[in-house]
Amino acid sequence: MTSIDRGRVVTLLAAGDAAVSNAARGKAFEDLLTYLFELVPGISATVRNQLDAFSSEEIDIAFWNEGDPNGLRQFDQIILVECKNWSKPVGASEVTIFSSKLEARGRPLGILVAASGITGEAGDLTAAHHILSRSLGQKREILVVTRKEIEQLSDTDELVRLLKQKRLQLAVSGTIYGVS
Repeated sequence: MTSIDRGRVVTLLAAGDAAVSNAARGKAFEDLLTYLFELVPGISATVRNQLDAFSSEEIDIAFWNEGDPNGLRQFDQIILVECKNWSKPVGASEVTIFSSKLEARGRPLGILVAASGITGEAGDLTAAHHILSRSLGQKREILVVTRKEIEQLSDTDELVRLLKQKRLQLAVSGTIYGVS
């Protein structure tokens, strides 16, 4: 277990909140996520803001996962992360785009960090929740993490546990929980 520096989390969130451009707001959020994931045992490499060969799609963050027993052992070796530091929930079209990025790269799992969650109702599988369920049926798991959840983390064990719980809930219910 590695402690998360709450002061650093607050500083990076504040930098995003105070940013005058969407690019700066996004960069601060990506900096935060990179910091958090690189603390997890077994995360050994990070690539950021990479375009595909056609310059048509960008991956915000990609992590190499060694599968450390104290980390994300049962997760893919390559974990792609999409960051949306938005004041409103992320909609179905953006979730569809992320799902398409995963599909194009043959990745079965991705993490969408949506500061304000996603649209729709989990229980009714509406809006963006419907896309999560549909992607699952296509053998792609999209885990959604919110700013509120990030703010509550105090160590890497909590982050790993959160991701495992979200993955389990996605498999059982077809969508995520705790996000509206």
